[in-house]
Amino acid sequence: MSMFKTEVIEDFFGVYLLYNINPKYKGKTYIGYTRDPNRRIMQHNRGTWAGGAHRTSNKGPWKMVLTVHGFPNNISALRFEWAWQNPTKTIRLQHLNLKKIPRKESEYQFKLRVLTEMLRVGPWCRLPLTIQWLEQEYLEEFPVERKPPNHMIICYGSVKARNLKKQKESTDTLSTECLLCSNIIFSRQPKINCLNSNCELVSHITCLADLCLSPGEYVPIDGYCPFCSERLKWGDLMRKLKGCNIAKVYDDGHSDGTLSEWR
Repeated sequence: MSMFKTEVIEDFFGVYLLYNINPKYKGKTYIGYTRDPNRRIMQHNRGTWAGGAHRTSNKGPWKMVLTVHGFPNNISALRFEWAWQNPTKTIRLQHLNLKKIPRKESEYQFKLRVLTEMLRVGPWCRLPLTIQWLEQEYLEEFPVERKPPNHMIICYGSVKARNLKKQKESTDTLSTECLLCSNIIFSRQPKINCLNSNCELVSHITCLADLCLSPGEYVPIDGYCPFCSERLKWGDLMRKLKGCNIAKVYDDGHSDGTLSEWR
């Protein structure tokens, strides 16, 4: 495997896929939820006494090969985890009648096929998710006909979760004018800024959302800044509003806008 940097993700909510490399159980998989993928894989490999799941205890070693992150909260991630574990039970996927193909499909391949279907149905198809391959050896390209929506990102390389620093309560008592509706954004109201640091846009969340929404939608996916024409992903705007650093940040402190890749 070529060398790559570890990307640091703030406010991490992820659902992961484990692959068993123990000759006795090789090929077995496990799906779980975590806020800290590096700690979680160590727990699985150490056993239940260290906090690992009963189903994975004493069956390792396991490798965490893939994680899907970018969920807005733990409830959203846990619902995704349950549906991925139970594709025949969740009403979101029942119309697809997903079953493992005997003798043609491994357990691992089936789990990946289920994932490709989940990413393209609601409500998950509208979330700002990132599909992160952690182990190059187990990477499988998504079929063209089952690729994730364009607003989702596919990344390659390891990740490190970092707790979001608690924001200091604002002491700003000044009100601001919304540059979209010309009404006042009062000091206690959340205001949204463009992701372009050189752009002067400041507005109510609802005002910018109205510009980004397509007919029949309630939550935007993306849109363009009316001032600088920067393409804005709604998930990035919400993460910035929470105080997250949305630039790519790596374990060595370096920050840029590029993806860490193997290829």
